[in-house]
Amino acid sequence: MENTPRSNVVVGIDGSPQSISALRYAATLAASLGHGLVAFSSWLPRIALEDYTPDWAPEQDARDALEKSIEQAFGEDIPAGLERRVVMGPAAPNLIEASKDAAMLVLGTRGRGGFKGLLLGSVSSSLAAHAKCPVLIHHGEAAAA
Repeated sequence: MENTPRSNVVVGIDGSPQSISALRYAATLAASLGHGLVAFSSWLPRIALEDYTPDWAPEQDARDALEKSIEQAFGEDIPAGLERRVVMGPAAPNLIEASKDAAMLVLGTRGRGGFKGLLLGSVSSSLAAHAKCPVLIHHGEAAAA
């Protein structure tokens, strides 16, 4: 079995302010360590018969949301070589799978779901316990004094 170097910092993005802040931090970290940067998002098909529209494209919605998050994080100064990865399925198992080839996973403390006041969201907690690489849980940017 060949031992391949882990060369990417993978960032879980869900559109939350915490994930956008984590993306900014991970870009700085990846650049300083000489790693690539992967903005990672996942999506689940939703079944809502009353809101069903035949032209709904959930994967494209996820790609659009990822692009919006990248734009919010960097504006027009997007890091060179930023890879975008959008995968169908639940976030935690997909990120655990991505961690097998990653140098590090970076996540925000809480995503869009969950309860305010929690220090960690369910995805962050799951990845801290089960990822196959180091996990950095970014607590956000310090407020300006």
